[in-house]
Amino acid sequence: QVQLVESGGGSVQSGGSLRLSCVASGYTSSRFCMAWFRQVPGKERERVAIINSVGSRRYADSVKGRFTISQDNVTTTLYLQMNRLKPEDTAMYYCAAKPFCYDVRTSTFDYWGQGTQVTVSS
Repeated sequence: QVQLVESGGGSVQSGGSLRLSCVASGYTSSRFCMAWFRQVPGKERERVAIINSVGSRRYADSVKGRFTISQDNVTTTLYLQMNRLKPEDTAMYYCAAKPFCYDVRTSTFDYWGQGTQVTVSS
């Protein structure tokens, strides 16, 4: 079993920054595919950023240049540094993991955190 616990969400004004953390416990693998998703009520869950086992990163176009995904393998923590936040970034943010990144559709991720709310005011 893998447990993921997010933290770091909160309320911030437009243009501000937040750093989300996701601590993984239980069985983990250095080959895991790790990702951040976000979801607004009534909309599909969106993949925000992903990092694979060799450190390759991909971002949604909407956050590219503003968000950075990273991980610390010593503490088994995934991070999402969010800068220059916009009101449209408001969402529940989820950490997710799966063995490989071959298929990165939301439904293919095996492990999920409970989410942390990010609210960006104008």
